[in-house]
Amino acid sequence: MGGNPIDGFTVSESDIQFIGEGLQRPECVLAERDGTLWCSDARGGVVRINPDRTQQVVGAEREIDPNADPLTRFSEGTLPNGLAFTENGELLIANFGTDRLEVMTREGKKRVLCDTIDGQPMGKANFVLRDQGGRLWLTVSTRKHDWLKALREEADGYIALIDEKGLRIVAEGLAFTNECRLDANEEYLHVVETAARHISRFLVLPDGSLTSQEVYGPADLLASPDGIAFDSYGNLWGTFCSQEQVFAITPEGDLRTILDLGKPDKIAEMVAAFIQGSVTLEHLLACGSDIAPLMTSVTFGGPDLKTVYIGTLAGSRIPYFRSPVAGLPLAHW
Repeated sequence: MGGNPIDGFTVSESDIQFIGEGLQRPECVLAERDGTLWCSDARGGVVRINPDRTQQVVGAEREIDPNADPLTRFSEGTLPNGLAFTENGELLIANFGTDRLEVMTREGKKRVLCDTIDGQPMGKANFVLRDQGGRLWLTVSTRKHDWLKALREEADGYIALIDEKGLRIVAEGLAFTNECRLDANEEYLHVVETAARHISRFLVLPDGSLTSQEVYGPADLLASPDGIAFDSYGNLWGTFCSQEQVFAITPEGDLRTILDLGKPDKIAEMVAAFIQGSVTLEHLLACGSDIAPLMTSVTFGGPDLKTVYIGTLAGSRIPYFRSPVAGLPLAHW
């Protein structure tokens, strides 16, 4: 058997191309088999980017001046975050701004799937994932309205499951729960703990319960991870948001750097502020690169699943590059 396909693989600025124009906070990207892309958008819905590169805003609820203060896109109103497809092709939207899980038709009609849990407000819905059995895994970063506090205070993030039994919490006490992914056999659920600077995984029991929590890969990644995605070899790809890097954790648990666009001086200022408990959105935004400002998610697409699309918090287009290995196919509609 040959070696790991990512052995020695790195990406430079010249390898990066772009798709989409005028996007607003394209945090998460979904790729369809025919080349269509969908990305979350701060106007309240998603942007559909067609194979011919034309695009439409679907489900918008507000207008945002693209030249306005970027803080507007992070702290006011609806903020679609993680996306997934339902079994019939509608879009599930974890809305970080409205604190709820929404469902939207391809024409833009929305309904609220859930906004409370155990009789309490749900909190900052971050990401949603549908497994092969149709169950939904929802991550909530924090119950705090001022979500920056969750990056420096006690961990109150959790994972919820929606199945035939309804909605329930299956893991809690997590440090700013971010994206989650299942491995190829859907045996383990991997979840980003952004504030803990590591990735945890849980054994998934047949009834959806989670057990045997452990750190996956390095105990301290020395940076704050955000989005993750598996490739078909078993490497877990991810992003370090304010550090502006794409990384991968091999099946053996080794960390590899794939792309590095970081600004060392600004990152140092942000880390110092984080340690002092005074980190602000301005610190995070200052770390953003011009190419992929504040990287968030990793999505494998294209007919061979070897095109890697990068979601961003502060970008207006989607960067992408080619991978030597295909991504792991996700539950589709």
